[in-house]
Amino acid sequence: MIEDLKGDESWRMFRIISEFIEGFDKLSQLGFSVSIFGSARLEENSPYYRQAETIAQLLARNGFTIITGGGPGLMEAANKGAYDVHGRSVGLNISLPVEQHPNPFQDLALQFHYFFARKVMFVKYSMGYVCMPGGFGTLDEFFEALTLMQTHKIYSMPLVLFGSDY
Repeated sequence: MIEDLKGDESWRMFRIISEFIEGFDKLSQLGFSVSIFGSARLEENSPYYRQAETIAQLLARNGFTIITGGGPGLMEAANKGAYDVHGRSVGLNISLPVEQHPNPFQDLALQFHYFFARKVMFVKYSMGYVCMPGGFGTLDEFFEALTLMQTHKIYSMPLVLFGSDY
């Protein structure tokens, strides 16, 4: 029984490697990109939804690819904003038991199982972050980038916290 568990863990390494390979392969030609993070729970009637959509439109019109977590809520708003102005719209989706389903406004959608592999893609391919209101996931992504900059593991980049209520 214990030996079976050890074998499963060894094979997990290949799944992790495949997520990195697919991410590096598919994202390597994006050009200048900005990640927009935010709540999966805010809907179209939220002022933050409309604001995320507008921010993404402005960035996309100025040549930036928009990268989000690919899910509903503010991620959808940002992907929709880029998509509506014919900008590049990327979703880095994650397999979760609830809330996370890919939104329809992604030109390029990648599916991740591991949060850490997904966060590497956000950091590697973004030259700035816009953090809209959100929960623990949004804060996790924000603090990951902030920590990497503070420890000089990545170059400094703009990190925008949107909204004073937030």
